[in-house]
Amino acid sequence: MSTILSIKGKSEIFVGRVEEALDKFLHGERVVVITDANIDRLYHDLIGRYDHIIVGHGEGNKNLVAVQTIYSRLLDMGADRSTTLLGIGGGIVTDITGYVASTFMRGLDFGFISTSLLGQVDASIGGKNGVNIANYKNMVGTFAQPRFVISDVEFLRTLPLRELRAGMAEVVKMAIVGDAELFAFIEDNISEQCYRDSDIMRRIVLESARLKADIVDRDECEKGVRRVLNLGHTIGHAIEKCTNKLNHGEAVAIGLSQISHLSSRLGLLSREEMLRIDSLLEKIGFSLELPVAMSDILREMRFDKKKSNNLLRVVLPERIGLCRIVEMPLSELEKYFVE
Repeated sequence: MSTILSIKGKSEIFVGRVEEALDKFLHGERVVVITDANIDRLYHDLIGRYDHIIVGHGEGNKNLVAVQTIYSRLLDMGADRSTTLLGIGGGIVTDITGYVASTFMRGLDFGFISTSLLGQVDASIGGKNGVNIANYKNMVGTFAQPRFVISDVEFLRTLPLRELRAGMAEVVKMAIVGDAELFAFIEDNISEQCYRDSDIMRRIVLESARLKADIVDRDECEKGVRRVLNLGHTIGHAIEKCTNKLNHGEAVAIGLSQISHLSSRLGLLSREEMLRIDSLLEKIGFSLELPVAMSDILREMRFDKKKSNNLLRVVLPERIGLCRIVEMPLSELEKYFVE
């Protein structure tokens, strides 16, 4: 059983088996795959059908050096504006692929096969493509929609538990933003075993993708409602800049907890719902202890790329399933996080 969602009538999200999707979306055009060595090792039969470019694994390789290398390889391969780029992998691969596709020859057609939970529920959806500069995530990027995103939950069976949990942090974020039923479903079903249950994971991926697609459809370029998807990320990204001991999902989980506590202190979120959020994050397996001093986190938040006129747009949950965006000077935010 497969489901197709649409964004702006130009980007389709396919949740189902990959073979069915390839027959639907690729119709004889020249395809060049961008992937990493780990994905190539696991799925070489799929990748080997096409010309392909292997990029380095890990966040440290999501940079302009990698982009320049891909540009050169595409030129050597004779790629032109009729070429379709196909990113097969997690969020790093799809970020790089989207950035290259939207800039090479002023724009190529592109699509993704998302192989990670974080990618299937969030990173591959919505048309935000970017690479890092120094220690700053996605500081250079574009808004360009992939023609399609293919999410087959069977890919998730090869992932280690820590990476699956990282993706689940983004699912919890989605649920807090706009889907109380999904939040309750995770509460009722989360366990180490659930990640191997195709029915459970398909519902989680589908409902998360549906929510994000709806938000992006209303605000493609993040001028308004799409900003709610940054819930927990201002703090999470700052934590990532302070330490390399946590992955993205682990940092976001702490950010979700911290911002929920702030919202409760401000009288927006009930203590009961704040504790539900912490309880679910801990049940998934996250530690919610700060890995570095809050003063270090606040210092890094000063460089948040979404800051405007010295104001941070802080996403605060009012209840599970509803958030609001509040503009707040960093100096005001700091007083709530004094140690």
